[in-house]
Amino acid sequence: MDWPSISVIIPTYGREETLRDTLEDVLKQDYPAFEILVVDQTPLHTTQIQAYLEGLVQTHRISWFRLQWASLPGARNYGVRRASGEIILFIDDDVQIPVGYLTAHARNYQENAAIGAVAGRVFDRMKLAEKKVIGDSSPLPSYTVEYLPPEAMDPGIAWYYIDLVHTVKPQRVISARGCNMSFRREIFSQHGLQFDERFQGSAVREESDFCLRLRSTGYQIWYDPDAYLVHLGEETGGCHDISTRSLKYQLTFYHNHFWMGLKNLTPFEQLRLYLRLFDCHVLGHPPCNKSGSPVKIISRAFFYSLGFFQALVTWLKSNWDDGQIYSRLDKSSQS
Repeated sequence: MDWPSISVIIPTYGREETLRDTLEDVLKQDYPAFEILVVDQTPLHTTQIQAYLEGLVQTHRISWFRLQWASLPGARNYGVRRASGEIILFIDDDVQIPVGYLTAHARNYQENAAIGAVAGRVFDRMKLAEKKVIGDSSPLPSYTVEYLPPEAMDPGIAWYYIDLVHTVKPQRVISARGCNMSFRREIFSQHGLQFDERFQGSAVREESDFCLRLRSTGYQIWYDPDAYLVHLGEETGGCHDISTRSLKYQLTFYHNHFWMGLKNLTPFEQLRLYLRLFDCHVLGHPPCNKSGSPVKIISRAFFYSLGFFQALVTWLKSNWDDGQIYSRLDKSSQS
């Protein structure tokens, strides 16, 4: 079989040993044609990791790009502009990958020309309450789902029904998880899609926004549970330069949800999204299961409101500014 070439793009910020371990897993892949692009936004590495990365560059095993800013969607766009593969695959810098992972992604594109993106399964270390180990050492959740409910394809409320952890059957989905997703190159080169750099903080919902816009290309997003990895969910580092406990992080979390809705959903779909967002993340009802303390609810409602108004400002500014500030910086530096 003539396998398509794959570009594995790894945005990273503030990670050391987990980045090294992730790279080791990718380097062990038995796929015939792939490249690794590390888009590194870490200001300063430890001596050991610095030497390790330099060694991989010197032996032509990775391409290593150092940036002076921190933005997950910006890093994704930066990597895409430098990738040469027919398939663009994104993973996080804190994942464990089995041998055969790249093949599992690639075969979907070989078998079905209608597939433009593949969403892989994610065994999330922080979210799986129970695990057991099977022969190939992949973790299994305590329960499984064969097919997602119809609500998982509804863009207004899909985010509370799409489950890429417990689902065991291949099927069409509306979105992927950013730590394990791949795309045909023409999604970017022919259709001109980019990741929206206005998604702030942890950039939550940036991949959801991208996948909603992918619908305009006519391609499908296909979920393949065999294309799995383990997401370690490290508490520090990753894709952004602000603490998850900071007030700014709380604000950007709600801003990103509202911004995704304003961009991609009908007014009725927006209303349903915002009501579910309030019920789950502010009131703390399942599946969020947050504290029901009145003080906590009032605090979350405050940031919910601020996030909505900030998203409105972003929407107004979009009339004259596309927000791709990091891509503009990159392009201007190359001119």
